[in-house]
Amino acid sequence: MKKWSGGFLILALVMILVYRYSLIGIQPQKQSAYSFFNKHTANDSLIKDIDPIRSSDKDIKMIPGPKKEAHLVHVDGLDDLYDMKIFSEGELKTLLLWSPLRSILSRSDMLPETSQGIKEASVAWKDLLSTIEKYKASKLRETKGEQNCPFSVSTVDKTRPSRGIILELPCGLILDSSITLVGIPDKHQRSFQIELIGSKLTEEPNHPIILHYNVSLPGENMTEQPFIVQNTWTNELGWGKAERCPAHGSPNIQKVDGLVLCNEQVVRTTEEENLNASSPTSDMLANTSRGSAHGTAYFPFAEGNLFTATMWVGLEGFHMTVNGRHETSFAYREKLEPWLVTGVKVAGGLSLLSGLAKGLPVTEDNDIVIDVEHLKAPSVPRKRLLMFVGVFSTGNNFERRMALRRSWMQYKAVRSGEVAIRFFIGLHKNNRVNFELWREAQAYGDIQLMPFVDYYSLITLKTVAICILATKIIPSKYIMKTDDDAFVRIDEVLSSLKGKSSDGLLYGLISFKSSPHRDKDSKWYISDKEWPHATYPPWAHGPGYIISRDIAKFIVGGHQERKLKLFKLEDVAMGIWIEQFRSSGHKVHYINDERFYNAGCESNYVLAHYQGPRMVLCLWDKLQKEHKPVCCE
Repeated sequence: MKKWSGGFLILALVMILVYRYSLIGIQPQKQSAYSFFNKHTANDSLIKDIDPIRSSDKDIKMIPGPKKEAHLVHVDGLDDLYDMKIFSEGELKTLLLWSPLRSILSRSDMLPETSQGIKEASVAWKDLLSTIEKYKASKLRETKGEQNCPFSVSTVDKTRPSRGIILELPCGLILDSSITLVGIPDKHQRSFQIELIGSKLTEEPNHPIILHYNVSLPGENMTEQPFIVQNTWTNELGWGKAERCPAHGSPNIQKVDGLVLCNEQVVRTTEEENLNASSPTSDMLANTSRGSAHGTAYFPFAEGNLFTATMWVGLEGFHMTVNGRHETSFAYREKLEPWLVTGVKVAGGLSLLSGLAKGLPVTEDNDIVIDVEHLKAPSVPRKRLLMFVGVFSTGNNFERRMALRRSWMQYKAVRSGEVAIRFFIGLHKNNRVNFELWREAQAYGDIQLMPFVDYYSLITLKTVAICILATKIIPSKYIMKTDDDAFVRIDEVLSSLKGKSSDGLLYGLISFKSSPHRDKDSKWYISDKEWPHATYPPWAHGPGYIISRDIAKFIVGGHQERKLKLFKLEDVAMGIWIEQFRSSGHKVHYINDERFYNAGCESNYVLAHYQGPRMVLCLWDKLQKEHKPVCCE
C-alpha cells in the first residue's frame, strides 16, 4: 500500500509540473524595457511609458537598495562644518542645504570618498571662517586684493624656488590652462621630473602629485632607450599605475580628448633624411620598437638641447606638447583633477630658464561690476515655480558662472521668477578660492555651497541636494540638472514640456542600454561590488535632463530613510532611482530628445555641452540677433 501511495504521489507531481510548463510555453513573453527601447530609433519626440512592473531583463532582476540596513555613523570633521555663528541670516542662504544633507552624509553606506571629502572640507571651512572674520573686521578691506586669482604667474623676478616649487598656482587650473617651461636637460644627469602637486592636510607628510612626468634621456650615442613615464601619487594609496612612452607590446588605442597617450616616435633612414630632412611625411612615422639598422629615432628631449614644453588642460586629461609637437596625454584619475593643482615642481637634471602658467581661473571684482544688480538671482515667489535648474560647478570656475549669468540666465522666464537657477558647489581645498567663492555667493545670491570637498566621486550628493531644494525649499513642478559648461535654451525646454506628463517624467538624451566601465584606471570605473549587473537601467546624460516633482520627492524621501542606493555616477544614479520608483508601483514616462547634445553643439539645439565662457556668450548673442539656435563654430 505504501509503494502504491508513493508512486501515485510522484505521478501526480509530474503531471502538475507538465501542465504548468505547457501553460507557460503558450503565454506571450513579457518584453523587457531594454529590448523594447532597442527596437526603436531615437528621435526628438520619442516618448515611452514604462508600466510599474519590475524589469524582466536577465541582467537586472531588481534595482537594489542598500544591501544592509544603513544607519547613522560618526564622521570626523562633520560637526566642525556646522559652526555658523559668525553669519547673518542673509549669509546663511548660501548654506540652506547643510542641515538636510547632514543625515545623508552620516550614512553607514556612504560613498567611498565621503569621509575624506568631509574631513578635508572641515579644515577648509575653519580656514574660511577665519578669513571671513578678518575680512569683516577690516574696515579698509586690505585683505581683498591679496585674495584675487590672477590670470597668469611666471618665474620672472623669482629667487630660488621654495621646496622645489617653481610656480605656485593660487587658484588651481581650469580647462585650457597651460604651463610652459623652457629648459635645458643637464649633461651630467640622465633624467628630470616635472610634477603638478596639490595641497595637503596638516598631518599629511607630503603633497599629493596630480601628475608626475618623468623623463629618462637617451644614453651617449643612443646606447640607452629614452622614455617618459607618467603617474600619480597620494598619501593614502601611494603610486598609481604608471604609463610609459613609448609603449611596447599591445597597440595604443586609448585616446584622451582625441589624442593618443603616446605619440609615435619618428624614425628616418639616412636616405629619407637626405631627401626630406625638414618635413617628414606620415609614411615615415613608425614606433621605435621596430627599429632600423640605418635609422635615427626622434626623442623630444636631449642632453644640452634647449626645449619648450607646454602642459595644457583638456576635458579628459593633461597633454604635453614639446617644441610644438604633441608627445603625451594622461587621463584624469579619481580625486586627481586640475582644480586641485596648487603648484609646479621641477627636480632632477634640468636647467630651467623660464616658466609661465596662463589661462588660470580669474575672479571678477564684484565691487566694480556695473551690472551686478541685473545679474543677481531674482527673488523667488512663494508659489510653486514652473522649473528649478541646478547647475553643477566647481569653486574656481568663476568665468563659467559669470558667462551663464550674462547669457541664458537672462531668459524672461528666469528674470520673472518663473524659473529659478542655482549653482551647486563643493568646498575647495584652497582657502583663496573658497573666500572668492563666498564673496561671489553673497554678491549674486545664486550659489549653494556643499559641506564636502568637490570630488567627482561625490557629485551624486549634489543631485540629492538639488531634489531637496526643489521640493522642500523652492517647490517646483519640474527639476532640471545641468553643468556650468552647458548652454540651455530655457524657452525651448519649457515649450517642450507643455502637454507632457507632469508625473513620472524623465526628459533628456536617454541611454536605454549601457554597460559599466570596468577599467580600474578610468575616472568612471565601477566595480562589480558597486554594480554587479552587465547593464544599467535607462538614464539621461548628465549635461542636462529634467525630472518631475514626484520623482524628486521619491528620491529625497528614499535617501532620508536610507532606502535608496548611493551611486557615484550621478546621471546613472538618477536612472537607478527612477527604476526603483517604477518598481514601487509608478508609471515612468521616458522622453528622449536628441537635441540635448552630450558633446558639442548642433543647429536647433536645446542644450549644447562643452561650451566655454566665450562660446556661451557667442551663442546668446546669436540668439538675440538672429533669433534662431545657430552654433558659433
